[in-house]
Amino acid sequence: MAAVDPRIVVQDVSVRYRVPHERITSFKEYAIRRLQRRIVFEDFWALDGVTLEVRAGDSVGIIGRNGAGKSTLLRVVARVLKPTAGRVVVRGHCAPLLEVGAGFHHELTGRENVFLNGTLLGHTRAEIEDRFRAIVAFAELEAFIDSPLRTYSSGMAARLGFAVATAWEPDLLLVDELLAVGDESFQRKCLERIESFKKANVALLIVSHDLGVISRICGRAMWLDRGKVTALGPAAEVASAYRDALTGV
Repeated sequence: MAAVDPRIVVQDVSVRYRVPHERITSFKEYAIRRLQRRIVFEDFWALDGVTLEVRAGDSVGIIGRNGAGKSTLLRVVARVLKPTAGRVVVRGHCAPLLEVGAGFHHELTGRENVFLNGTLLGHTRAEIEDRFRAIVAFAELEAFIDSPLRTYSSGMAARLGFAVATAWEPDLLLVDELLAVGDESFQRKCLERIESFKKANVALLIVSHDLGVISRICGRAMWLDRGKVTALGPAAEVASAYRDALTGV
């Protein structure tokens, strides 16, 4: 039997940001300095030579300190951000959960945002209507679904975003810290849904500071530090090594 192509291929990927050396407080000052060629930039490498493959049924956790490049990696895979160098291949339908409120309009109601976000994820109106009740029930927002999103708490918006993105079974699911938002009961529901996706061979790429979650639901973990891969291997082992590094053991 031929090997199945990986759902995600990240090959020697680097992302560079050019940061002004001096603080510039206004656009006018920036424009003048730029015309006078007085701006000195420093290169900041958010990712530096990262390589990763994720196959159907794989679950990979991304861990590391703030600023290590974890969210940048997810944005590259989601095609939100173009890498400076390297190659990214994504096969299949991707459901990205990159941040609270991504793909939502705060002046629209929850109901309107379900249709907006579902459309952005590539679903037809008929498909969204078919899943609408289930989405609202999972998010536990029946009493608020016709209220403007600006009246929602961050936890409510995260619940709605997760419910929409996971109402259909994707080929790959990207999750960035959203499991940290919401009460314990809702987090348990999210983890149960993710476990069901694993059984259905969905590829999972998850960023979290919760090492317990990474060890529980991920088969492998990647430890990023200053944009570079420090370790890649069994989730429990990588999480343990990272925890030891944090505590100075």
